[in-house]
Amino acid sequence: MLIDQYNKVKENVKKACQKAGRDPRDVTIIAVSKTKPLEMIEELRKEKVMDFGENKVQELKEKYEKISWPVRWHLIGHLQTNKVKYIVDKVALIHSVDSVHLAKQIDKEAAKRQMKEVPVLIQVNFAHEDTKFGLAPEETEDVIREIASMEHVKVKGLMQIAPFVDDPEENRKYFRAMKQLSVDIENKKIDNVDMSILSMGMTNDYEVAVEEGATMIRVGTGIFGERNYSI
Repeated sequence: MLIDQYNKVKENVKKACQKAGRDPRDVTIIAVSKTKPLEMIEELRKEKVMDFGENKVQELKEKYEKISWPVRWHLIGHLQTNKVKYIVDKVALIHSVDSVHLAKQIDKEAAKRQMKEVPVLIQVNFAHEDTKFGLAPEETEDVIREIASMEHVKVKGLMQIAPFVDDPEENRKYFRAMKQLSVDIENKKIDNVDMSILSMGMTNDYEVAVEEGATMIRVGTGIFGERNYSI
């Protein structure tokens, strides 16, 4: 049963929170449903799981249109500017804003739809991995200040995709640095910006991420099992 796997993740989060002196209610588990059929999402939704993450715009759009129960969709994959129009009014949160150019497109599409605001996270690439998107930590504040002036885009925090490692402890330094960056930016008191969300940690390292301050974790394999990349 999928709910058993979900509850296992929930229990692990609880233990990590106890270790760090945190409240487990401050951590949202995003069930990463990319490549998984709608039936699996609906099975979890019936158990009151609300937050689901998708990597691809087309897949999110199709599931959004077909699902029989409303859920909170999170776009966690790279977003191209020409695809913003398809999902801007369908997601609860865009995790992967990594440029002023992209934020401007989100702002423009939101204005067209008379949306008050679109909540976003700024993606930071702490490990400087060439294969991953995200801003360098040192340029993050400047980009946030530019985005903060936009009428419809609301910066709610930061997101990172840490390296895939065998030992989760290897990523602790990146999670810790991410938390520190969010505190530093919060302390600048930039108008129209808050740092309440820290989206970091996946199936292989979410417990360490929670210990270091993650408020959202993105768990796919740990809930749904291995992904099918052939679709």
